Amino acid sequence: MLVRPNLCVIATLRSDGAPVTTPTWYLWEDGRALVNMDEARVRLRHLRRDERVSLTVLDTPDWYTHVTLIGHVSELYEDQGLADIDRIARHYTGSPYPTRERTRFSAWITVDRWHGWGEHRDSDQPTTNQSTGR
Repeated sequence: MLVRPNLCVIATLRSDGAPVTTPTWYLWEDGRALVNMDEARVRLRHLRRDERVSLTVLDTPDWYTHVTLIGHVSELYEDQGLADIDRIARHYTGSPYPTRERTRFSAWITVDRWHGWGEHRDSDQPTTNQSTGR
């Protein structure tokens, strides 16, 4: 599921410790997630200050099935030549990223732990009755 271009929500931490979420694209490679952001994005400031991050990937055909990756940014660097955002954009759209004027940054996320639900429910999650939600 993680290698497909599924919907994803990233959570970062504001300076006051409150979580902030936003949709994002990602690539899954070698057990890590690659995300990319414009130089003006607030989440870039958040990640520079606090490397803790969470990604929730929703299975496109069935959003009930999802995996949350809890981890930290292990690498953060300028995306020279927009090579990373082009790879990510091709994964989602089949074309290179169209906006070329602004500097972008890439972050590799190392997974410290994860949990899943639906088809990818891990054994620590309680089972619910699908019809009642209990």
